[in-house]
Amino acid sequence: MATLVFDIETTSQPVENFDEIQQEYLFRDAFKIDDPAAREAKQSDIARQFSLWPLTGKVVCIAMLNAETARGKVLFIADDFEMESDEPGPVEFVACMDEAELLTAFWEVARHYDSIVTFNGRGFDVPFIYLRSAILNVPVSRKDWLGYRFQTDPHCDLAEQLTFYGVSGREGAARRFNLDFYCKVFGIESPKAGGVTGMDINNLVAAGCFRQIAEYCLRDVKATALLYQIWRERLAGIK
Repeated sequence: MATLVFDIETTSQPVENFDEIQQEYLFRDAFKIDDPAAREAKQSDIARQFSLWPLTGKVVCIAMLNAETARGKVLFIADDFEMESDEPGPVEFVACMDEAELLTAFWEVARHYDSIVTFNGRGFDVPFIYLRSAILNVPVSRKDWLGYRFQTDPHCDLAEQLTFYGVSGREGAARRFNLDFYCKVFGIESPKAGGVTGMDINNLVAAGCFRQIAEYCLRDVKATALLYQIWRERLAGIK
């Protein structure tokens, strides 16, 4: 069975994209604050979270690897989308004109795979790309990635597996850690070793550093693929 490991990077849509009623809804907690400075700080904090929600954010990059061959593709939005892709190699970087083109290309790749591996994909990546695809009217080639939670086929979410489906809650023995923490504990080079984190994506988009985003996203996927190998060898099958 062919298995696809993937990760997405998202950014916030501009506040101006939303009408007055939408902004009132989005910032209602801030509007309740009387102090102007505190209200502005709260509005900025809410705006930063736009990238976490598919109705207020958008996908700017998807990195993918074949779990068996380590070959893959990184799709990313860039101003220089008309440039030809890189020289041949195990991973191809492909610049896209916009989010719709990026998602279309992703679903074309995804339909060739039997299963997927993510880190927190059930809670974030998959619902995000499902909703963004629906909003942009991009056909979804795989609609079974949010099926029965307690199985690893077709979707193995390592954040679920390494917490045994949240068996011990937020503070127990199997509490959830982030990908960076798991990587360091299991001896995998952290994707954040390059000096970029998910918190930097909005600023990198604003600065036009699209290739830097793509390379960071690929590091995330490579780390996830290695963590998947460890899970499969040492923990798969535990019930």
